[in-house]
Amino acid sequence: MSWLDETMVGFDTETTGVSTAHDRIVTAAVITRRGEDVTTRTWLIDPGVDIPASASAVHGISTEKAQAEGVQPPEALEEIATALADALDAGFPVVAFNAQFDLTLLEHELARHGLPSLASRLDGGEVRPVVDPLVLDRKLDQYRKGKRKLIDLCTIYAVKVVADDLHAADADVLATLELVHALAAAHPAMRDTPLDSLHDLQAAAHHDWAVRFGAWLKSKGTTDDLPDPIWPVAEPALAAASAGAPDEDDAGTLF
Repeated sequence: MSWLDETMVGFDTETTGVSTAHDRIVTAAVITRRGEDVTTRTWLIDPGVDIPASASAVHGISTEKAQAEGVQPPEALEEIATALADALDAGFPVVAFNAQFDLTLLEHELARHGLPSLASRLDGGEVRPVVDPLVLDRKLDQYRKGKRKLIDLCTIYAVKVVADDLHAADADVLATLELVHALAAAHPAMRDTPLDSLHDLQAAAHHDWAVRFGAWLKSKGTTDDLPDPIWPVAEPALAAASAGAPDEDDAGTLF
């Protein structure tokens, strides 16, 4: 039986912005799926800072709503990290679209509130196994032109979504879980690739992409916000986690 037929745990956040180091989680979803059995947990968090109008326009959560209805970050972050750590220690993959963003942001948030990092909660001290359809698609169909947002890949791989629901964390997770299966149908070697190998292959694929894309950005004069080659948790967050900051099996033929 393939890992695709076993339990997967999807994760997504909606945030105050796009900086993993400085922005905050506003909503989060952790969805456990095995076959047709689906369990959903969601959080609305008062991030403790104003939510910019540009972010509210994306996910629909205003500062006022978060303050009135959201839980405090330490409570939610502890629950999220515990759920993900339990899944990873059980050998279940955490599935996230653009996983580096959500996992890196989570590690920074945990450090900000004086909570143990996700990595430190794990028996092996490493956030794995992770499955990221964005990284997989970039590698498996790397010469395809066009955008690679979640809605774009759902269209390409014929994953049905209600477009108005995307940018709600739980809807994004459900679409991402479906996308993993659609990717595997298009690239059958995924089914037979062990999770540990798949994780390492994604790390290598992301590293290669980040180096190439970063070099291209530099050639165009961009020196800020270059992609971090370390996946699934970017290097600065790993360093913060290890400091306790408070404030590949055979790779087969898949790639």
